[in-house]
Amino acid sequence: MAGHDVIVVGLGAMGASACWQLAQRGASVLGIDRFHPPHAHGSTHGDTRITRLACGEGPHYTPFAERSHEIWRSLEERTGRSLLRQNGILIVAGAGKIAPSHGVPQFLEATVEAARAWRIDHEILAGGEIARRFPAFGVTDGDRAYHDRLGGYVRPEACIDAQLGEARALGAELRMNETVLSFRQVPGAVEVTTTAGTWRAAQLILAAGPWLPRFLEPALARQFGVTRQVLYWFRARSPADHAAFAPERFPVFIWQPSGVEGVFYGFPAVGSFEEGVKIATEGHDVVDPDTVDRTVSPHEIEAMSGTFGRFLPGLSADCVKARVCLYTEVNAARFILDRLPGHDRIIVASPCSGHGFKHSGGVGEALAQMAMGETRIVLGRHVVDMAPFAFRPGDPPWQA
Repeated sequence: MAGHDVIVVGLGAMGASACWQLAQRGASVLGIDRFHPPHAHGSTHGDTRITRLACGEGPHYTPFAERSHEIWRSLEERTGRSLLRQNGILIVAGAGKIAPSHGVPQFLEATVEAARAWRIDHEILAGGEIARRFPAFGVTDGDRAYHDRLGGYVRPEACIDAQLGEARALGAELRMNETVLSFRQVPGAVEVTTTAGTWRAAQLILAAGPWLPRFLEPALARQFGVTRQVLYWFRARSPADHAAFAPERFPVFIWQPSGVEGVFYGFPAVGSFEEGVKIATEGHDVVDPDTVDRTVSPHEIEAMSGTFGRFLPGLSADCVKARVCLYTEVNAARFILDRLPGHDRIIVASPCSGHGFKHSGGVGEALAQMAMGETRIVLGRHVVDMAPFAFRPGDPPWQA
């Protein structure tokens, strides 16, 4: 049986990045995906994803985001594609009771702490100043915001497509529309059985996204929750209102409004007036990735517009598009980047938890280093402590 150095299962955000990084290191790589990425079945689609260097989830994420920016810029030079737009990030918090973001109640303050820890230049704005600088936001005098110019958005489908193309050009074998049925570690290797055959490699990276838990033993699988998320694109009230959402006038944002059961986030207009402006919130309904309802009901659209539309008065209630994506979540919005307990040849990569794509370039580089046997993980100018991303076998089951 012919073998490879590394098999990568799942070619979404993390798997595509890992394939390219491994191929650049001269490894023999086999990538497998049950669909044909980029696709809309998992977590890595929707035209745009937020990127930010100051991470309220914890300062230990910043090296991944910073390195990812470097990787996107390098990939842009190699391919001529537009992947990263740094038009700024605005994190808004209301004055009253607010919902936590990624489990962090005071997300704005946590973001400020991360920015200070990494010496990221930023501003704290009051409601009046937010309204003056960014008039498309319907803020009140009691609102406060964190703002920096390094945040922005990345184009997920383009990033995946570019990395897979570069990996293939360097000799990586990519098998699309092939479902993995099982895997096992054997002496000196790992064997992966799919609908097309059995493949062998020295190392295996499991980056299967929402399908990952079904490959794990129950005690570990319970630490993950797969949830249904909905992305919405609402048309502006007029072409003039649409212009106010242009990237040079409207940063990406995360908003914890007071008096609302939820947090929402959004993007500038990256297309025409007819293509609308993308906003979303975070749901907690646990689903199966194969049977999840991928339709978006009129009730969901009406609820989104009615709850959050008032914070963006330039948007109409006309939803021109809506899409479902999936989060693979771990308690405290953690990443898992670790070897499967008891298996020294199998690496588990489940770093989504709703904030993974911005880090995926750096995550793929770290995965490549792990698979190649490097014990010191270096991302750009940072030596990364991987302890925060380890399995914790005694952790309780995931909870929304």
